[in-house]
Amino acid sequence: MKNADLPILYSFRRCPYAMRARLALSVSSTRCRLREVVLRDKPQALLEASPKGTVPVVQLPDGQVIDESLDIMLWALHQRDPEAWLQPSAATLSDMLDLIAENDGPFKARLDRYKYPGRFELETGGPHRDAACKWLASLDGRIATHDGWLFGGHRSLADMAIAPFVRQFAHTDRDWFGAQPWPALQHWLAAFLESPLFVGIMKKHAPWEPGQADLIFAPA
Repeated sequence: MKNADLPILYSFRRCPYAMRARLALSVSSTRCRLREVVLRDKPQALLEASPKGTVPVVQLPDGQVIDESLDIMLWALHQRDPEAWLQPSAATLSDMLDLIAENDGPFKARLDRYKYPGRFELETGGPHRDAACKWLASLDGRIATHDGWLFGGHRSLADMAIAPFVRQFAHTDRDWFGAQPWPALQHWLAAFLESPLFVGIMKKHAPWEPGQADLIFAPA
């Protein structure tokens, strides 16, 4: 397939939504023309593809646009799912989507207020950090009883959709996170961060500019 016939991926390296999309694209061996975005200076091509201007966005050769990270993951995995991310040993796809919804809803709201209290006119994010602990403790218990993963003996859609956000939470105060009584969660996160898959999708790229040669995103 010629580069010009590949999907276009608009991404931002440090965005957890973009991370999880790249994880699924990589594991499914879905090659894309990568366009790294500077969020404070969004390219017009991104805004034309998806007026809401968020990443990630996949624009298919036929013009179809997928601009929700979870939809990108599902699209990629429905094409190729070599590690059976959609078929965990201890759950259904519906079970995974329910847990991901908890991550994307209540947990993400607390994470944002913990990490960026000034955006919400808060003096401190501590209360929101503490409010997130119950959910993180539940993940720790789930991982401890499911062979090191959220839904069974291998990594799944849920693990890869949620881990980038737990990473962001943990990195807000690494010493505090490391002192919490969540050994299974901490080991799970460390395994994720050290995995060749995650390392591969975190390579740095210069921001895309119109007219430049295609940069191809492909599995390592």
